[in-house]
Amino acid sequence: MNGRRVLVLDGPNLGRLGVREPDVYGSTTHAELAERCTAVGAELGLAVEVRQTDDEAELVRWLHEAVDTATPVVLNPAAFTHYSYALRDACAQLRGVAPLVEVHLSNPAAREAFRHTSVVAGVATGTVAGFGVESYVLALRAVATLTAPSSPGT
Repeated sequence: MNGRRVLVLDGPNLGRLGVREPDVYGSTTHAELAERCTAVGAELGLAVEVRQTDDEAELVRWLHEAVDTATPVVLNPAAFTHYSYALRDACAQLRGVAPLVEVHLSNPAAREAFRHTSVVAGVATGTVAGFGVESYVLALRAVATLTAPSSPGT
């Protein structure tokens, strides 16, 4: 892998993409999503590594790894978005270290009321939601921009 390293971290049930509620999440599988992220990352000069877990502790460990290595993160916390303060606290450690872009395939604000609150949003650099797989593309573009070397004189 060449380029600036970026972790794309996906939370619970995202490994079921393509079969889980395709009317909400689309028909793209997680493997296809990972391929798209890797390809877009390469176009942007990013070395993208995509990981998915249903385990909150593993996701927290991956965020700690990102903090320790100053690695930018694109994070889809999935259901953990709404209640995981452990995940929120791990995300907060990235502040001032590396960008963290929260991403969602659907638009949580347009769904059930319990999905309207994100405990992660307040510590994220930004959030992209509601554009399906393109949400990840937009998030990777944001990371590429945020981590680009400064132009001379800026």
